[in-house]
Amino acid sequence: MSIEKIEQGDPLSMSKDIVGENIDKLKELFPEVLTEGKIDFKVLKQILGEEVEEEEEYYKFTWAGKSKARQEAHKPSTGTLRPCKEDSVDWDKTKNLYIEGDNLEVLKLLQKSYAKKVKMIYIDPPYNTGKDFVYKDNYRDNLANYKKLTDQVDDEGNALSTNTESDGRFHSNWLNMMYPRLSLARNLLKEDGVIFISIDDNEVENLRKICNEIFGEENFVGEAIRRTINSGKHDIQTIAPFHEYILIYGRNSITFNKLEQTDAEKQKLYPLIDVHLNVRGRYYLTQLNKNSIQYSDSLNYPIIGPDGVEIWPGNGFNDKVWCWRWSKSKLEWGIINDFIVIKKSGDKYKVYTKSYEKVDNENKFIKRGNPYNTLEFTKKQYGNFNATPELSKLFDGNKYFDFPKSSIFVKELVQMVHGSTSDIILDFFSGSATTAHAVMQLNAEDGGKRRHIQVQIPEPTDEKSEAYKAGYSTIAEIGKERIRRAGKKIAEENPEKAKDMDLGFKVFKLDESNIKAWEGKTEDLQKGLWDAVDNIKEDRTEEDILFEILLKYGLDLTLPIEEKEVAGAKVYSVGFGAIFICLAENITRKVAEGIGEWKNDLQPAVCRVIFKDSGFTTVEKANALQILKSYGINEVKSI
Repeated sequence: MSIEKIEQGDPLSMSKDIVGENIDKLKELFPEVLTEGKIDFKVLKQILGEEVEEEEEYYKFTWAGKSKARQEAHKPSTGTLRPCKEDSVDWDKTKNLYIEGDNLEVLKLLQKSYAKKVKMIYIDPPYNTGKDFVYKDNYRDNLANYKKLTDQVDDEGNALSTNTESDGRFHSNWLNMMYPRLSLARNLLKEDGVIFISIDDNEVENLRKICNEIFGEENFVGEAIRRTINSGKHDIQTIAPFHEYILIYGRNSITFNKLEQTDAEKQKLYPLIDVHLNVRGRYYLTQLNKNSIQYSDSLNYPIIGPDGVEIWPGNGFNDKVWCWRWSKSKLEWGIINDFIVIKKSGDKYKVYTKSYEKVDNENKFIKRGNPYNTLEFTKKQYGNFNATPELSKLFDGNKYFDFPKSSIFVKELVQMVHGSTSDIILDFFSGSATTAHAVMQLNAEDGGKRRHIQVQIPEPTDEKSEAYKAGYSTIAEIGKERIRRAGKKIAEENPEKAKDMDLGFKVFKLDESNIKAWEGKTEDLQKGLWDAVDNIKEDRTEEDILFEILLKYGLDLTLPIEEKEVAGAKVYSVGFGAIFICLAENITRKVAEGIGEWKNDLQPAVCRVIFKDSGFTTVEKANALQILKSYGINEVKSI
């Protein structure tokens, strides 16, 4: 028995094979549909019976290219994410990620490591206005297409940056871009995860239809509106647009935090956990006259005071004018939850509802309430006209990014979602990195440990723009700098808290695999034979290969990594011994012995070892395998 080499086509040479996994599930549910290793759909249709739709006319939403877009979501990627320490902040400790690359390929690469681990996704995708950047996917080779996109030209030198209305498949192009990305995003959500999507009138109808298909109509939470500008665009001839939309879907079952409501504004988003019920309210629970509430005998009942006396809303049950605001059951809930104040004034009692502490140093008293579908994002602080100055202030008064979202807006979306303060928040249309800013700010406010993952294609900035002139050649460069500056500002404003806060981020960049053999493109026989011996690309580092292995094994990219020299060879321990990786030359049995002893010290629940295949002779390879097995390590592979 020898060490197994990871070859092209091996599950460990690519991202998750979603189709393969689903076929395995199908085989488990209906083993009779399997015929010589293939699925017999005739048999499957017979089993499903009336559940199969065979009529030519039925309700469905389709467009040119949909079938390819659906297939693309299930096609594995052979790409990788290469670490970029020089762009990162606090590399060794941070658990936040900033990934540069086409989000279609990046989402595929994240499938193994982050499936069902993301609590919330917020995205602000291209709105398909005819002027914004749209990813033009090439399903035959997305990685090669990505390189062309970052240069903004195709083989003939044609611009690839916009999807104009003159294109005969204007809406189809946009739908083909969004469909596979949303499908992959759903896989990353936890069972109680939620996605918020900003959109405007151009594609809101189509977006809702594909979301109903991907997430299920039963998981539609709501369609909210958000104010975008200070005043309508009155230079157009029809209706002046004032709002955009937020589509909200859950993966399965989700719970929102109760939202607090102000008397003056009716709503403000702060999590229920921050509420302090310690101030007497301004309003009596007593209703003073029948004109402001319909009188009902059910609202005219006695409340038992501290000394056992019965307190009536007016002059007793026969008084048909006064009654309580609340039902008896709601009053009992209020008393149990310390929501009610009963005060004696002379020989009479007054009953009050409690109010909350003032917030944001504003003279506002807040009470509980469920969120409306407006979510009150019609308020000015959530608009683009306030987000632009916010970002500009971080960049010393310079305007480097058009139409950013408000960090207050995104922060309050995070607060809405009922979850843990250590949740993962993902934004795969990161833009100016508003989501990262919002997550760090919220952590500063409530002491949370939420993690953020940003994904942004390095879309070039206009050479005539102020951003380009200032040295920001891509949108990704602006986003990374915003996180650095926002983190520094938050640390300055919270010097004590900053000691325990994660204000850093690890940068990774999408690229083709570090392993020549995993790409499956060998065309020259002689070159192919040489690559079989030396199959690591010349311009790649050991860390490049290390993180590709983590991705393909489905391990978190922020796991702790320890490096040691063992018998003259560099060995990496990832996740306290979850996997050991040695990519050195001239590996001997002593290296295997050292790894075994290191494993015994760490006592990991699961342990795997990866070697560079060309790093040792056939004899030493066999010896290493037997030595590692003697230490209880049975999964040993080479690349």
